[in-house]
Amino acid sequence: MSVLVVGSTALDSIKTPKAENPRLLGGSASHAGVAASFFAPVKLVGVVGDDFPKKYLSLYRQHNIDLEGLQVVPGKTFHWSGEYEVNMNNRRTLGTELGVFATFSPALPKDYQTTPFVLLANIAPSLQQHVLDQMRKPKFVVADTMDLWLNIALQDLLKLMKRIDALVLNDSEARQLTNDDNVITAAGKIHKLGPKFVIIKKGEHGSILSGPSGLFIAPAYPLKKVVDPTGAGDSFVGGMMGYLASAKGSIETNLRQAIIHGSVVASFCCEGFGLKATTKTTRADIDRRVRELEKMTRV
Repeated sequence: MSVLVVGSTALDSIKTPKAENPRLLGGSASHAGVAASFFAPVKLVGVVGDDFPKKYLSLYRQHNIDLEGLQVVPGKTFHWSGEYEVNMNNRRTLGTELGVFATFSPALPKDYQTTPFVLLANIAPSLQQHVLDQMRKPKFVVADTMDLWLNIALQDLLKLMKRIDALVLNDSEARQLTNDDNVITAAGKIHKLGPKFVIIKKGEHGSILSGPSGLFIAPAYPLKKVVDPTGAGDSFVGGMMGYLASAKGSIETNLRQAIIHGSVVASFCCEGFGLKATTKTTRADIDRRVRELEKMTRV
């Protein structure tokens, strides 16, 4: 089955203590779409300006990502620049130019509207709702979010949560949303807001799944060197959704394996700037690392 990925398509300029790379392919939809493409066909919805490099369009196509839903309009592509500290956990934004993304309104081609798996990557919750308004009975809808929307669009996010199957957010966002410092009880409070499944990301410490079958604690794949963590969270949820779309059986049965696969794809993302390492990865590389992670965590 296919995965519909809706989010930002951007150019990222990233600086770390050891290197600097300007105008890399980035954005939540780019990272999530490429990650999902290792497992299932992807339909991407986003917007770029007429300055968007053609080589990045070719890169999408190399991963068999359908671009009928990618709008190319006059103007500048969304550009973000940021700098990481030595520990690679803390970063600061140096500049944000929204460009054509400032007026982005997701428009789904007709054949996108029946896509069974829907990933609402990190964009404003009002836009995520606009996408759902165009969908026809999707099988599984996952929404990703961030602290910005908790601060400026909380009511829109609360409305969205009544319409989705799963919410993905990090541990600090879970605490902020529920006003609860314990992420386990915070997950329970988020369920009451609508989502059947809650996935709380904890960066290098993995993630926590809360659902009808209880809790699942998923580790992150341990890396000896992190080059650039930008897009790792998007790669995680994209890989998870791609695996779910490819697997037989119920979603609840497959979700734990999907999270492990998402975690592994995210690990490859961290080993290169932007999407450089992810796009050089193969499904065989992913499967090998999944087996390694399972071996490391087997009791």
